[in-house]
Amino acid sequence: MKEFPKDFLWGGATAACQCEGAWNEGGKGLTLGDMKPYRPFLKRTDLHEQRTVSMEMLREAHAEKGTGLYPKRYGIDFYHRYKEDIKLFAELGLKSFRMSISWPRIFPRGIEEVPNEEGLKFYDDVFSELEKYGIEPMVTMNHYDTPLYLIEHKDGWKTPEILIYWERYVRTILKRYKGRVKYWLPFNEINATIFIPYMGAGLFPDVEKENFKQSCYQCVHYQLVANAIAKKCAKEIDPNAQIGCMIARFTTYPATCKPEDVMQTVLDENYENYYYTDTLLLGKIPAYMDRFYEENNLNIKISDEDRKILSENTSDWVAYSYYMSLVTSANTDELEKTNSNLIIAGKNPYLEASEWGWQKDPIGLRYSLNQMWDRYHKPIFILENGLGAVDKLEADHSIHDPYRIDYLKSHIQQMLEAVKDGVDVKGYYIWGIIDLISSGTHEMSKRYGVIYVDQDDYGKGTLARYKKDSFAWYQKCIASNGMDLE
Repeated sequence: MKEFPKDFLWGGATAACQCEGAWNEGGKGLTLGDMKPYRPFLKRTDLHEQRTVSMEMLREAHAEKGTGLYPKRYGIDFYHRYKEDIKLFAELGLKSFRMSISWPRIFPRGIEEVPNEEGLKFYDDVFSELEKYGIEPMVTMNHYDTPLYLIEHKDGWKTPEILIYWERYVRTILKRYKGRVKYWLPFNEINATIFIPYMGAGLFPDVEKENFKQSCYQCVHYQLVANAIAKKCAKEIDPNAQIGCMIARFTTYPATCKPEDVMQTVLDENYENYYYTDTLLLGKIPAYMDRFYEENNLNIKISDEDRKILSENTSDWVAYSYYMSLVTSANTDELEKTNSNLIIAGKNPYLEASEWGWQKDPIGLRYSLNQMWDRYHKPIFILENGLGAVDKLEADHSIHDPYRIDYLKSHIQQMLEAVKDGVDVKGYYIWGIIDLISSGTHEMSKRYGVIYVDQDDYGKGTLARYKKDSFAWYQKCIASNGMDLE
């Protein structure tokens, strides 16, 4: 019977902007997440309102000098507690830890010519701690963490000037951590800018107005070029490093077998998923985007040099986050809607959903793995998968989360089926291996981790770490290389 490879990377994932905290320590500059408030008056299902940031909100964030209702400023204090947390990861048996480097911790405004040594030293120390326990780092260069100064004073990702600052940052961290980091990911969910423009690229709908879609796709283009630039730099600086690419995977089914619905599925998959991976893995902006730009009156500036960089610096592997699937139709107004990762999705009547409306579909993971493998024949990492839920801390500090175990178990089983299908899956990472601040709603009570953090939605709590029932379950899963899931 075919099993997971012996060197399979069982991992856990986090992001600096959701766990580090220490927003005004160690010389760090402001980032996008520092300015996004927790708004308890919004419903958890108010996805658009939760994710939109206006210029007025930005002004209010600048005026708030403390942490207030800005939870990404304090995170879960990983900055000061990383040794404690990594020791727990080692006890869990993690083979790999996905983390991100905060760009403004290295270049506070993004424009400096000399990096912040204190920031570089912090990640040196984190890597040393991982090496102590034999845990392989998987490092994201930009996980929704563009320096705020570049957005406010340099037009951010809308102009090619940002690529100068980006390359300086990339070369700095590749040189500093050469030989210590093998797996580099330039961008988390590089398709996110289209769906969450503020966190993806620092765009404000009240500023962009009628040019909003144009700005979104221009930013995406420069981020795709930036991903290829990271590969170009790695080839020069550390040829042993591997550079990947990642999307938020929107696994899409037609609502019916009506041909128009099936065709709409093809279009949705192209524009929401494959545009990004086709460009970065095949080295060319796909032809279907020409029609898309024309029909949407978009005039995207793409230079010959951009095309050359993309062509010559394709990614070594592909990765994606997978939480749910959705359905589509030629007439989307007829579909019942639900929430999902980043977007409002068409509801599937055959699936159950989480408290946040995310539809649970483990078979969709096998389906998408086969799709990605058949299209690219490049190694695949599942860099995020998990269940956000409200967990209860009992008096004896136990946390019983059978719902999370069921979710993880069913998805790992389907991932194994994909391995049996012949898909080259290299690693699997539970999102939020330790509880952290929610990216979308900015609440703490939407918990993903197998490690509980004692902190509420307002930043109050002891910050003590406790092992959930799912901790022991995942520990057993890793020790058996995915064979013991009971």
